[in-house]
Amino acid sequence: MFCQTTPLGSSCLDMWREKNDRLVRQAKVAQNSSLTLRRQQLAQDALEGLGGLLHSLQGLPAAVPVLHLELTVTCNFIILRASLAQGFTEDQAQVIQRGLERVLETQEQLGPRLEQGLKELWDSVLHTSSLLPELLPALHRLAGLQAALWLSTDRLGDLALLLETLNGSQSGASEDLLLLLKTWSLPAEELDAPLTLQDAQGLKDVLLTAFAYRQGLQELITGNLDRALSSLHEVASGLCPRPLLVQVYTALGSCHRKMGNPQRALLYLVAALKEGSAWGPPLLEASRLYQQLGDTTAELESLELLVEALNVPCNSKAPQFLIEVELLLPPPDPASPLHCGTQSQAKHVLASRCLQTGRVEDAAEHYLDLLALLLDSSEPRFSLPRSHPGPCMPELFLEAAVALIQAGRAQDALTLCEELLSHTSSLLPKMFRLWEDARKGTKELPYCPLWVSATHLLQGQAWVQLGAQKMAVSEFSRCLELLFRAIPEDKVQGAASNCEQECKSDMALQQLRAAALISRGLEWVASGQDTKALQDFLLAVQMCPGMYICMTSAMDRYARTERSMGKILGRKCKGDVLRQEGLLELCCIYLGIYLDFKHIQVCMQGFQEFPGLPNILRHKDHNCWGGLHRSTGQVVDTGIGMVVNNLPLLPYVSVGNIIPLFRPLFPFLQNNG
Repeated sequence: MFCQTTPLGSSCLDMWREKNDRLVRQAKVAQNSSLTLRRQQLAQDALEGLGGLLHSLQGLPAAVPVLHLELTVTCNFIILRASLAQGFTEDQAQVIQRGLERVLETQEQLGPRLEQGLKELWDSVLHTSSLLPELLPALHRLAGLQAALWLSTDRLGDLALLLETLNGSQSGASEDLLLLLKTWSLPAEELDAPLTLQDAQGLKDVLLTAFAYRQGLQELITGNLDRALSSLHEVASGLCPRPLLVQVYTALGSCHRKMGNPQRALLYLVAALKEGSAWGPPLLEASRLYQQLGDTTAELESLELLVEALNVPCNSKAPQFLIEVELLLPPPDPASPLHCGTQSQAKHVLASRCLQTGRVEDAAEHYLDLLALLLDSSEPRFSLPRSHPGPCMPELFLEAAVALIQAGRAQDALTLCEELLSHTSSLLPKMFRLWEDARKGTKELPYCPLWVSATHLLQGQAWVQLGAQKMAVSEFSRCLELLFRAIPEDKVQGAASNCEQECKSDMALQQLRAAALISRGLEWVASGQDTKALQDFLLAVQMCPGMYICMTSAMDRYARTERSMGKILGRKCKGDVLRQEGLLELCCIYLGIYLDFKHIQVCMQGFQEFPGLPNILRHKDHNCWGGLHRSTGQVVDTGIGMVVNNLPLLPYVSVGNIIPLFRPLFPFLQNNG
């Protein structure tokens, strides 16, 4: 920029100041414009103008008379750039650093400080003895922007040190950022100062609200409810924008719900719904509250409203050309009680809750709607599980099949299962190669064996409902074949693993095997093949010796056990005589004794005397578990009619997400999660 007078002459200074003021007014005009394109164009032109002005000022040697204007232009440029980009970037940190270096240049104290970071530069600038008082308002504005940048990037330690320096404290003992922000004393702004987009007081208010909200939400997630209430009340009582107030009231409602104050929680949720159009979080929290109160009807109504609310596009207001609270908040955390997810995720919660509460017809319809919604979207239809929470597509198919079977729609369930198998069965021959890739960390773990075996289990249940016994037995056998070929991940790798996770994984696989064995055993009973039924029942017991099977009511179960075990086991039954001597009753009694573990030992001792039982039940090798040898992985003779010897072993990964799918169909899985 060319000027007829000296670079630091009054005419140039006035011209630079006039340009700054004009660009600030232009940005404010753009902020109030209702035309989106014009608004964006005016703001972009103002940003380019401020950038050019700052470049001109910093192209000259640093001088005290111009420094106040230069720092003001720096702040305006950062504010407008961050608001247009909806966030801070590393470029803005460099602009702040350059501004601090210019201050030190005027004090002739820069020298080796060029190698310092932002934290050290701030310490040097604020402790300069010859710093002019008229620079303090601009420096505090710049410090507010530095605090906003550090808060948005979670550099809370550096932020605390900066606030202590601004407050004149060097103790370093205070760890309460909220208190440091409150005690931050701002210098008075000059009446004839250059125009700014946002003053230091406005930045301080934004920082107070953003930090209190972040702190309150984090305390809520970690369970420190009293501290969460204190921080959230701080936000609600301050200058809180209405969209954020919806979140604050919802968080307060969640906090009171967890503290056992349902009425106060409900009041805050009603207030949240009245404050704005972002109804998703309060509706989801309301469903949790009603679930806690046992009001299933109100809970499901809240979830239905949530699905509808997430289907309505949110008419968010245009962002202001200021540093707003939303810019300083972290991205949505799935662990947060305020995260309501997408419409499909809400639809899944609604469908699963209908299934869990016994409203199976509604659950079936919701699952079918959900599958239609997902299959019409641009997301991949079938893929390996991703890292985000919630079930993947094959698991949704399995859940939908369970709901359809529960609703008596077996044929529809078979159609879903066939669709799932058409996409997953073809991957089974590739499992060994996929597993090798997964062990090398090149691909995700293979879940397909679980999906396919679970699908066959559900197909068997559907055929049972349709009265096709042979088809049901065939599907159960196919399921068992796959499950007996699967071995836990840690047994494949031969490496030490987390003990708790290993136990859960083993138990889940055993439960799936037990479910298939009992399902097939019941079909053997229905066809009069009691010996085969007993074999499957006893193998199921070996799979899960601690499971509870709801064959009869608990009282009747215990009474029949005490009364009948001695009568039946006291008989000397041999070979074919076993069938005439009450084998079916023996099966039912044996399956009903699991409320007391001591009966298992007595019963197993009694069954060892029957020569007709499979050899596996009397196997002396304690390395055998569930018909599968621990060390070799080979299937030993179980007498269950499956050709499983010499089959390649299919690895499996965590099956914890599969077990809950079958609990509506298999009550004995309820207490063995």
